[in-house]
Amino acid sequence: MQLEEEGVLTSLWTSVRDVFFPVKLPPLVLESKPIPVVDRMKTKQDPKATAAAFVIYGILILLIGWAVKQKVHFASPVKQQNITELTPPPMAPAKTTMGGGGGQKGPTPVSKGALPKFADTQIVPPKAPVESKIHVEPTIEVQTNLQMANNKMPNLGMPNSNMLGASMGNGSGTGIGSGNGSGLGPGSGGNFGGGLRKIGGGVSAPVAYYQPDAEFSEEARKAKFQGLVTVGLIVDANGNPQNVHVVRGVGMGLDEKAVEAVKLYKFHPAMENGKPVAVALNVEVNFQLF
Repeated sequence: MQLEEEGVLTSLWTSVRDVFFPVKLPPLVLESKPIPVVDRMKTKQDPKATAAAFVIYGILILLIGWAVKQKVHFASPVKQQNITELTPPPMAPAKTTMGGGGGQKGPTPVSKGALPKFADTQIVPPKAPVESKIHVEPTIEVQTNLQMANNKMPNLGMPNSNMLGASMGNGSGTGIGSGNGSGLGPGSGGNFGGGLRKIGGGVSAPVAYYQPDAEFSEEARKAKFQGLVTVGLIVDANGNPQNVHVVRGVGMGLDEKAVEAVKLYKFHPAMENGKPVAVALNVEVNFQLF
């Protein structure tokens, strides 16, 4: 078969026609049928598996909570102990604290006169007037902050005495009065008040090293009663409580229980110039239910 070659013009026209006026082909007709294929990547949720997962997670959460509770210990309420506070009592009036000094064994009681200077440590004791080229002011061992009535008489003595003369008293010691010691008035020891010193200055406070707890009375326990009892005492030079008594009570049997406990206290005694001395204290015993 021999093909005829198109001319140049004919070929050009055919190309232009195909570009601007293409021949429309009939629509394609799909004659094949789709074949179903199993999607192996698709997953199906099993209700039983979902329920099992919830149960397992719930058990794990409960186990974690139980373990945390066993490991972490929450602080329990603090047991309230009986609280004690040591405080020096207020200074008693002068008329109730006489005591602590004695004169130089004079034949008569102390005469009326001016008080010597109060000092923590006595250097020169008071004596009857004598001529001396060197004047050194006499002192007695009385706490320096004690306020007492005095006068400006030229001789030494007790301002409230009814005797006239120059007697330092009929006691023994280097003080003034009928007692024994370097203080003032009847009694023994120094100071003005039965030999008791006042905490402060050169006098250290006693330190309790044994303080048993006070027990509740049955009456107060049944009534669920609480209160603060103030107990007064004297701590002697050996650190033992003396003259234990209630200063401010609350009743319900707690006052007696507080006194019983304080009587068992043991102290390192108060010190003055390296020596143990007796002092008065107030102790607060707190009864509190918990």
